[in-house]
Amino acid sequence: MASKDLPPPVTHTEPDMPSGAKIFRTVPSAFILPELIFGCWVWILVAATTVYFPMLQGWVMYVSLSSFIFSLMFLLCYLFGFHRNSDSWKVVDSMYHGATAIFYMSAAVLQANATIRSETEVLVQYIPRYYQINVAASFFAFITALLYILHAFSIYYH
Repeated sequence: MASKDLPPPVTHTEPDMPSGAKIFRTVPSAFILPELIFGCWVWILVAATTVYFPMLQGWVMYVSLSSFIFSLMFLLCYLFGFHRNSDSWKVVDSMYHGATAIFYMSAAVLQANATIRSETEVLVQYIPRYYQINVAASFFAFITALLYILHAFSIYYH
């Protein structure tokens, strides 16, 4: 009889999307910082070489730079708690990272193509150091694409 008069027990549930420094301890959001670091390396390395194929490497620069800016904005939104743990924010985040994963994979393939073509098709004096920088840019582009894919799938399955 006395149990009807008592209020239900209060349980504290952890929000699905934490804010502040706690985001670095959750699986989907922990990928943002490595995405920023490796994505930054991609556009720095592509910018450090002589661009022999502007259509190919221009797309790589566009994808890497715009993805860096948007991912930085997502990181700031998570840090300051602008998402307010809404379900629509998860959808936007998942769609962004899914689309960016596709764009980054295409950029990685085009960067690898430009790297291979630069070794065989460039008729002017080619500096071997640029080939090594292009190889590193291709490697980091594939790593970054993989990070965006993992981020998109972890949000989807979380």
